[in-house]
Amino acid sequence: MSILSSMILGLVQGVSEFLPISSSGHLSLFQHFFNLATSDGSLFFDVLLHLGTLIAIFVYYWKDIVKLVKSLIHLIQCLFSKKERQKVKRLAPAERMVLMIIVATLPLFVILPIKDLVEGLYGNTIFVGCALLATGVILFLSDRMARGKKGPKSATLLDALLVGVGQAVAVVPGLSRSGTTISAGMLRGFSRRFAVRFSFLMSIPAVLGANILTIGDAAQQGIDTSMLPAYIVGTIVAAVSGYFAIRLVNLLANKGKFGNFAYYCWGIGAAAVVASLIFR
Repeated sequence: MSILSSMILGLVQGVSEFLPISSSGHLSLFQHFFNLATSDGSLFFDVLLHLGTLIAIFVYYWKDIVKLVKSLIHLIQCLFSKKERQKVKRLAPAERMVLMIIVATLPLFVILPIKDLVEGLYGNTIFVGCALLATGVILFLSDRMARGKKGPKSATLLDALLVGVGQAVAVVPGLSRSGTTISAGMLRGFSRRFAVRFSFLMSIPAVLGANILTIGDAAQQGIDTSMLPAYIVGTIVAAVSGYFAIRLVNLLANKGKFGNFAYYCWGIGAAAVVASLIFR
């Protein structure tokens, strides 16, 4: 894999991870049709690309994350200390947010038994193309939903669970995780700003968990140290492009133009299906 290939894949990962156009679907199509990654060490590179997008989230939402970590520590203290529990009369918004993220992560455990089956779909470009078409439908409908007003003070654990179900379904390559979860949040009455914020913050344990599960397989596959410069460049590109993609999603969602990405997903999805049928 060349430096240029790693830069392109890093850009694809960073942009498509946060824009509602499916990073997994795009990486699958780029690798299949343009052969931008070799099989040697690609699993380790995939882990690094996701690390890059995690860095983007931490940089953009660092204030929220600091509050969430402090709130998590306080909740743990309350769990083991009766004295601390007695001090708490009502959960603060940050503490409610922590509980919502935990609940939203639970549906992902249902996917673990079929993890290998889901990963097997990455090589099926016809399926990926159809999933992108479905993503387009979800995005098209999202802008036509009534504007909600729920935030961390009024959103419920049931809301979080249902958004988490959307995240679990979106592990399928071609379905956008951000597009599905943001749309699910809007459907549950979240304000557009809160739907975007919750979607990206709830992705942290999901991406961390997926990377932890993948690191073992990557180590068994082996790491080509000669490729480290390309890996590092790709990770940096994913982090920088991911940061600006987060800013763009927030801007477009607030303006009610989130669904504009539907036309892109329909175009790339249809092209993938047609190309797969022609070049089988």
